[in-house]
Amino acid sequence: MANPWRVITTHGRAIVLLAGLFFWHTDTVGWSQVVGDEAEMDRLTAKAEDLMANDDPEGAAMSMGRAALMAKQLATKHNDAASTARVFQGAEMLFRSQEHAYRAMALFRRAGGQLPASSGVCGSLALANSGVRHATSLLEKNGNLTGPLAERATTLRAAADDWTTVIASMIADYQCP
Repeated sequence: MANPWRVITTHGRAIVLLAGLFFWHTDTVGWSQVVGDEAEMDRLTAKAEDLMANDDPEGAAMSMGRAALMAKQLATKHNDAASTARVFQGAEMLFRSQEHAYRAMALFRRAGGQLPASSGVCGSLALANSGVRHATSLLEKNGNLTGPLAERATTLRAAADDWTTVIASMIADYQCP
């Protein structure tokens, strides 16, 4: 039997290989992608962290704002389960707090970085401080949670505790009243 690859031209081989690669890739990507609101929320928070690592507080604030919207949507979706909704409400407040802190950083830079910070910067930090305290109270230990949701609540609570320290430090550094 003749080799079928000899009949196909070089361009034909390339097209066949690309088509096969395309169909194989779309099939594997479809199985490996994580979909859903929780995955999108996690993606947005990771994107915000990457943006902060790249020194872009404005972009990070926008991503955290979107993550807060996803958390609010998840809290509404799980409104029938009070403890689950409470975790996502806590996440929303934490993400809003981070959004305000990142906006304060961006505003401080835009204003020239002069100390003491402007009232707009201090106002954003006050909102961040209020939000993180609310998040901390929402994320108090809840014995009704199990599995991945309990892990998420523990992680969010630890992040809220860390952000309490970060925001207090920013308020002191920016010389806010």
